[in-house]
Amino acid sequence: MARKTFVIDTNVLLHDPESIGKFRENDVVIPLSVLEELDSMKRLSDELGKNARHVLRFIDGLKTRNTGDLNRGVQIENGIVVKVFVDMQPGERTSFPLSSERSNNRILLVAYKLREKGGQVVIVSKDFVVRVKAEAIGLEAEDYENLKFSYDKLYRGYRKLEVPKREIDLFFRDGFLPTEIPDLSPNEYCILTSPEMSSAVCKFNHQTKRLEPLIKYTKDIWGIQPLNVEQKCALDLLLRDDIKLVTMIGPAGTGKTLLALAAGLKKVFDEGTYSRILVSRPIMPLGKDIGYLPGTKEEKLFHWMQPIYDNLEFLCQTTSGEGNGADTQKWIMESKKIEMEAVTYIRGRSLPKIYMIIDEAQNLTPHEVKTIISRAGKGTKVILTGDATQIDNPYLDKDSNALTFTVGKFKQYPLYGHIFLDRTERSELAALAAEVL
Repeated sequence: MARKTFVIDTNVLLHDPESIGKFRENDVVIPLSVLEELDSMKRLSDELGKNARHVLRFIDGLKTRNTGDLNRGVQIENGIVVKVFVDMQPGERTSFPLSSERSNNRILLVAYKLREKGGQVVIVSKDFVVRVKAEAIGLEAEDYENLKFSYDKLYRGYRKLEVPKREIDLFFRDGFLPTEIPDLSPNEYCILTSPEMSSAVCKFNHQTKRLEPLIKYTKDIWGIQPLNVEQKCALDLLLRDDIKLVTMIGPAGTGKTLLALAAGLKKVFDEGTYSRILVSRPIMPLGKDIGYLPGTKEEKLFHWMQPIYDNLEFLCQTTSGEGNGADTQKWIMESKKIEMEAVTYIRGRSLPKIYMIIDEAQNLTPHEVKTIISRAGKGTKVILTGDATQIDNPYLDKDSNALTFTVGKFKQYPLYGHIFLDRTERSELAALAAEVL
């Protein structure tokens, strides 16, 4: 197969700082304008700044190799040759049809000039506008396909099976049901039904190769009960201490955050399994920063954590009765056993014995979620919730976000569980809006 030349956009390097090493047996060209953009971001304290510094250090390290210089190309592992390319030499004239004053166009200019020299040139960008502009001027362009899983083919965490009534009767009699279904994932749920209208909900135990019953609890969980079978499975995952990572995907109103918070309150305040609850959300609308709002960090976070406070208020009212919810909520907050934190400030921390909820996780990149999950200390449980079809990050889509990526990577592991929530239970209006709008 002939070698290709891949021109890499800045957003690809920020999305995956290891991306240069993924283009096996091909040439990788980094435009000078990309280096300038990375240099302007290296002082940021968030994940983007970390990734920018990582890439710049890698490129700087290439200068110490004896296999060439960055202008002619430096060979690294997997047959990859890395080059840094100057967009435009002083006084140089070109037939490039776009203005070279914009940084995105200068990246396209590099690909345009390389194509004029011959060979197959591909520009790789996570910005769909850049890809459209590239194709408009006759350049080949593609999205960065690593760190992706198909959302439409995503593991749902449960399956519906029609079985003879006799098997359901055996399940209720013995408390388990042996199964030889070959492709069941650890902790996958099975909804059994029979032609006689019998039904059962069970969880696959990969060690015993049996379908086993869900956890039983004698009363509601902080005033709430699951309203459908998917919520029942989700609550079972949340209450199991041996399952350390849980993902829940579904549209607004399906109960993802409410169930996660209710189970956390039970585990922390009722059972003492975890020392405290840590709740975090990406701060997307302010450019992953909270510095533009007045006040302390806690006062700034209050506005972004309002959905969490709304759920907490609802749980306190349902468990304490109308009129007593405010006192219960005040007692919870004063206990210092629930903490709100911006995702930006989780990196670098060590978090043992924590019940951690990451809400709106679809706005995180795969590398950001790796940073978060790797903070989990001994005895910590991590819950990721979100809707992969509602993404605010301009360089992510339903296939490349952290939530979809985590499901695709973890589904084979016993300490992980996932559930896809379909039914909106917030209200009839919310359910109708989710369906028709």
